[in-house]
Amino acid sequence: GRTVMTYSAKKCGVRFQPPSIVLIYKEDGQDKTRQRIMPVRNFSKFSDCSLAAEQLKNNLRHKAYLKGVSLHQLQKLYRLLKGHLGGESLAESLEKFRQEETIDPEEDLNKLDDKELEKRKRIMDELFEKNRKKKDDPDFVYDVEVEFPQDEPLESCGWDVESEEEI
Repeated sequence: GRTVMTYSAKKCGVRFQPPSIVLIYKEDGQDKTRQRIMPVRNFSKFSDCSLAAEQLKNNLRHKAYLKGVSLHQLQKLYRLLKGHLGGESLAESLEKFRQEETIDPEEDLNKLDDKELEKRKRIMDELFEKNRKKKDDPDFVYDVEVEFPQDEPLESCGWDVESEEEI
């Protein structure tokens, strides 16, 4: 039997000229950092970034290397490449991507189709994970107690004021 090599991805980026996804990785058990360049072919400013990312991630030649790279990260790289092909500067592409990845608190999620709703849920999950304190975080504190100032007048909310009206 052939030994299956395992790789750990360190960084993943995009190169515009020639269009390619670049992966910096280590082969398990070795110290040397390697670079793998995966040419992007048949991709234009009209291409579907999600589809391209999925195809790359499932590509038999690259699959093992890309195990540690999220589909979302690859979609972002394709999004930047697509922007470049469409004449956007890197800053413009990054800003557009940031806007697409931001939740608008005013947006009515009930009006979205399933695909868009899924996207918002993913963004919220990722934000939650990114901001969540985990036990092994250096600044993790267990059982936080917060003192609230007692000398300030208490604010009352409209709904907790007793009203004369029967509900």
